[in-house]
Amino acid sequence: MKGARIIFLCVSIGAEVWLRFHAPHSTTFAYIGPGAGFAFMGSFLSLLTGFLLTIASLVSWPFRMAWRLIRRRQGFKFASAKKIIFLGLDGLDPRLTERFMEEGKLPNLRKLRDQGSYARLRTTFPALSPVAWSTFATGVNPAKHNIFDFVNRNTKSYVPELAAAKVHPPARVFKIGRYRIPLSRVQVELKRKSEPFWKILGNQQIGSTILRVPISFPPDRFYGRQLSAMSTPDLKGTQGSFAQFTTRIETSDFESGTRFPLVRTAGGFEGSLEGPEDALIEHGPTLKIRFRIRVVQKNATLEIAGQNVPLQPGAYTPWIKLKFRSGAGAAVHGIARFLVTETEPHFSIYVSPVQIDPEKPALPISHPSYYAAYLAKLLGTYSTLGMAEDTWALNEGVLNHEQFLEQSYSLLAEREAMFRNALEKTRRGVVACVFDTSDRVQHMCFPDEKTIEDLYRRMDRLVGLAMEHTDPATVLFVLSDHGFCSFRRGVNLNAWLLQNGYLHLKDGAQESGRYFKGVDWSRTRAYTVGLSGIYLNLKGREASGIVASAEADALRRELIGKLTNLQDEETGEVAIRSVYATRSLYHGPYLNDAPDLIPGYADGFRTSWDAAVGKVSRAVFEDNLKAWCADHSVDPVLVPGVLFSNRKIESENPGIEDLAPTALKIFGVAKPGWMDGCALVG
Repeated sequence: MKGARIIFLCVSIGAEVWLRFHAPHSTTFAYIGPGAGFAFMGSFLSLLTGFLLTIASLVSWPFRMAWRLIRRRQGFKFASAKKIIFLGLDGLDPRLTERFMEEGKLPNLRKLRDQGSYARLRTTFPALSPVAWSTFATGVNPAKHNIFDFVNRNTKSYVPELAAAKVHPPARVFKIGRYRIPLSRVQVELKRKSEPFWKILGNQQIGSTILRVPISFPPDRFYGRQLSAMSTPDLKGTQGSFAQFTTRIETSDFESGTRFPLVRTAGGFEGSLEGPEDALIEHGPTLKIRFRIRVVQKNATLEIAGQNVPLQPGAYTPWIKLKFRSGAGAAVHGIARFLVTETEPHFSIYVSPVQIDPEKPALPISHPSYYAAYLAKLLGTYSTLGMAEDTWALNEGVLNHEQFLEQSYSLLAEREAMFRNALEKTRRGVVACVFDTSDRVQHMCFPDEKTIEDLYRRMDRLVGLAMEHTDPATVLFVLSDHGFCSFRRGVNLNAWLLQNGYLHLKDGAQESGRYFKGVDWSRTRAYTVGLSGIYLNLKGREASGIVASAEADALRRELIGKLTNLQDEETGEVAIRSVYATRSLYHGPYLNDAPDLIPGYADGFRTSWDAAVGKVSRAVFEDNLKAWCADHSVDPVLVPGVLFSNRKIESENPGIEDLAPTALKIFGVAKPGWMDGCALVG
C-alpha cells in the first residue's frame, strides 16, 4: 500500500484535477456545478503551477517591464481620461434610489447626479444577474455571449446544468490498484463567449483590476488582475451547501444543505464536517474532519483541525482554515465560519459552505494565479464562493434575518477592503468592482423598509469611497444590472403546459419529479426550466424533439397569445404581462441555445420554485412561502437598473450593453464590429 502511494504521488506530478459534473440530489437548480471530486489534484497543480510561474516571472521581469513601458505609452496615446471606475451595485432599484435621493438619504449619489448625470439603465431580457453582467462585460446581446439564465438545459437529457462554467474530464485515466491518475488535461470552460472589454483594453496594454464581476469563473487571461465571482463553487463542488449540526434530530437534507447529528459527550459535543469526495481513489468516500465542542461553565470552545476557537452564541467565528486529506496522501484546503444558533435545551451550530481557501486555491479563482493569495495576505482571509450570502440557510430557517444580515455585511466589508486597495493602487486603467450584497439583502428583506433604507445608505457610502478617488482625469460610473419587485406568487408553467396539452406525463400522472422525471417527451411540445425560459421540444435540437422547424413559429405565436395576460384565478391579478420571442430580441451565433420564449411576469409573480428545477406540479399558481420574498425575474421593463456618472450621459435610453464600448472609447480604442452597444460619453 505504501509503495502504491509513492508511485501515485510521483506519477501525478503535473497532472490536473479530475472534475466531475453532477447535480447533488439535495441541491436546487441554482446550485448545480462540478462535483466534489475536483479538489485534490487541482489544489496540487495550482500550487505547482503558481510556483513555476513565479520563477519564470522573476527571470523575465526586467525584459517584460521594459517592453510594457513602451507599449503602455502607446496604449494611452488616444485616451481622453487616465482612469475609469465602475462601481456595480447589484440590484439597486431606480424607484427606491430616486425616492431615497429626494429624501436626502443618499447624499453621494445625489451629488453625483447633480454634478454629472443619472438615468435609468435598460437591462437585459431576462433581467438576471448572469445575463446582465455578461452583457456589461462584452457589450453584446445574450445570443452573442451565450448566457441566458443561471442554468441551461442539457438538450440530450433535458436536465438543467450550470450555464456559466463546464468541466471537461480527462479523456485518459491510469489506475494503480484503487488509485486513479488522470493522464490528460482537464479543462474548466468559461461558457460565456465574446471578449470582455478589459481583455480588449489589455491587448493595448491598458490594465484593469476586475473584482467579483459575475460570470468570471474561471478567470480571464489578460493584461490585468481579476478575482472570480458568481459560479465559483465551494469545496464540495456546489454553488453553496451549508451544514447544520444539532442535537435535535438525526441526519436530513435541506434543499441546499444538510442537517447532521451532534453527539453529546461528557465534556460537550462531537461531529464530523464533510468536505469533498476523495476523487483520487476509485469510489472514494466523502472526506471528513472531526471536531469537538467543549463546554466548561457555559463557555464553549470549538476544537477542529488543531485549532481552539472560542464560541459565543449568536457570534460568527473568524474564517477557520481546514485541511482535508485524501487516502492517497494529498490534501486540499478550505475555509468555513461557524455560528452557534442555540444552546438550551438543544445545541445547534451552523457551518457556512466550506469554501476554496484563497491562499491555497484548489481551482483557479484569480488572474494572475497568485492574486487571490496576495489579497488574502494583505487583507485577511475572505469568502471565495460565487454566491456567498447564504440565502438558503435563511430560507430553511437555519439562520434568522439578523444572522443573515450580519453575514452579508461582513462579506460586504471584505469586498470593500479589496475595492479600496484597488482604488489606492490604480493610477490609470480600469477598476471594476461589483457588490452583490444589495441584491441578496433585497431578495430576503424587501418588505422591511428600515433594513432596505439602511442597505441603500451603505451602498451610498461606497459611492463616496469611489468619489474620494476621482479626479478630473477619472471617469466614474455607478450602475446596477436591474431593479426589484415583490415575489408573492409562484407560477408553474410546466403545470399550465400540462393542463393545456403542450406537455404530457407518462401513465396519466398529474405531477412529475425534479428534472422532468416522468415526462413523456414523445408527446411533449414545450417545457420550462430555470427562471426565465420556455423551450420548444424541437426536432434536431432536443434529443427527443417532436416539433418540426416549419411548425415552430406557429407554436411560438400560439403560446404567446395564450400566456399574455395570463390571470391568477385565485387572486384575480394578471400574472404574465407579456411573452417575448427571443428571435425578435436576440441575434447571434448562440441563438439556438436560447429559450424560445421569455415570460414577462407582473410585479408579485415569478417562476415557481418547482418549475425552476423542471418539476410539474398539480397547481399552476401557489403562494411563495420562502424567506426569499422579492425578485427581478419579471418583465424587464419593470426592473431597469440605474446609471450614474460624473460625465454627461449622451443617450436618452442607455442600456447595460453600452458600458463596454464606452470604456473602449474613453481610452481611444476602436469598438469591434461585433459589439452591439454604443458609447455613452463623448
